[in-house]
Amino acid sequence: MFIDKSICLLDIMGNWTSCCSYTSPLSRRKDVNGAINEFPQEGEESVGNLQHISEREHDDWNTDPSVHPKVATIFLERSKVENGLTRKQSQSQIVDFRSLKKSSSCSTIYLDDSTVSQPNLKNTVKCVALAIYYHIKNRTSERQIEIFDEKLHPLTRDRVPDNYDVHSPEHRQIYKFVRTLFNAAQLTAECAIITLVYLERLLTYAEVDITPANWKRIVLGAILLASKVWDDQAVWNVDYCQILKDITVEDMNELERQFLEMLQFNINVPSSVYAKYYFDLRSLAEDNELTFPAEPLSKERAKKLEAMSRVFEDKITAEFLKNGIKKWSSLDNISSSTIARKSIAILS
Repeated sequence: MFIDKSICLLDIMGNWTSCCSYTSPLSRRKDVNGAINEFPQEGEESVGNLQHISEREHDDWNTDPSVHPKVATIFLERSKVENGLTRKQSQSQIVDFRSLKKSSSCSTIYLDDSTVSQPNLKNTVKCVALAIYYHIKNRTSERQIEIFDEKLHPLTRDRVPDNYDVHSPEHRQIYKFVRTLFNAAQLTAECAIITLVYLERLLTYAEVDITPANWKRIVLGAILLASKVWDDQAVWNVDYCQILKDITVEDMNELERQFLEMLQFNINVPSSVYAKYYFDLRSLAEDNELTFPAEPLSKERAKKLEAMSRVFEDKITAEFLKNGIKKWSSLDNISSSTIARKSIAILS
């Protein structure tokens, strides 16, 4: 069953005019008991039982982790749940029984090569897979939408088992699926973080849960969209069909279209939100003993760091000279208008 919808534009006179029309399928959701319910659209403003972005309450911004930089990420909250209860670490459990971390010495310097602007690809993908794992494991309901159901839209020609929606996948299985897509499409670590942002935005906007029955198609849709938004040379839908041999281009196009509709075409990711997800992923890794490895500083890396430091030093020097300040000027001689200071330094 399909319902005709129109995309409307507001002209300069304040009137709504239709510029094009398309059809959107009814949302089909499956409850915990397995019954499939169809939700008809209410009014002409909403598509697929989803609010239009203009209809959303302003308060939603304060509760949406994919938009608000201070709202806790969903995956980090669910990772703290064990058997339906929130885990609380007592003082007696703070002792760290993990293997000792590598420390720098006079002969060797170890660096964490993962930064917020250039995350480590392998470890970031592992952390994103772990976040998806906790989303599935600690889900609170079984809300589903037809386009993501793997039984109705299989990714392979192999027969989908009858209990495909019963057993939750392990972290290793999720990581293998995501890593295969990222390696084949040559995607970046930043794209993995954007993928997780879109996934949680979908769960918030479309009111759907990621379950054993739909996690692959939800992740695929999020990766597909993130790669096009983030990477300069995006992977085409037909390229994903070369990776997943049995999926059709028409299926990929429909998955992308409905994913965008459910996001209400909101694909913007503020830098503050991106940074929040990056550091929450690092916190998740630390909580699950999935640490980012420290690499020894090589001569080539040291030369690059030295060159970067020299460029920054030259920039600071040029700024000082522009303001009439010498690099070796005493702090006492710098006027308060140039730099704020509480009192004159006294050295004994």
